[in-house]
Amino acid sequence: MARAMGVALPISTKKAVELCSFIRGKELSKAVRLLEAVVEERIAIPFRKYAKGGTGHKPGIGPGRYPKNACIEVIKLLRQAEANAKVKGLDGTRLVVSSILAQKAALSWHYGRQRRRRMKRTHVEIVVSEVEGALKPKSEAKAKPQAAAAATGKSGSGQVNEAKRDRKAAVVKR
Repeated sequence: MARAMGVALPISTKKAVELCSFIRGKELSKAVRLLEAVVEERIAIPFRKYAKGGTGHKPGIGPGRYPKNACIEVIKLLRQAEANAKVKGLDGTRLVVSSILAQKAALSWHYGRQRRRRMKRTHVEIVVSEVEGALKPKSEAKAKPQAAAAATGKSGSGQVNEAKRDRKAAVVKR
């Protein structure tokens, strides 16, 4: 387990919360790639909790936005967490974002403003941990149960069909 904290980052707390829920539980390398795609506006972050107020819908996800500044700050933190994990001796290829959270920080005033505007500040904490065993692509994980069933000669649907056939045979014999 390795940690990285960003204290009083100049990003919106609401956007940071949505971004955290988007990358929580993902592989570290995949999370960085996704956030870089958001910065380039190729992928939108789905807004679930803070979607009111005319948030535009994006194809395939519903309400979403491209919080570039928040993504840039979180990418920096993810890279710090990866470096901390390597210092601790963890394998960089098997790291997963196990915990990430955003909290509202103290709001400082914009200096010299007469109308009393405050700055947006957010604390972000990232915890990455090493996964037991090797990470597998989803396509291999789905193919494995089918391959095991083929090796035994029975598939899940074949067992159901055999049970129906046996019941019908029992009814016919009576």
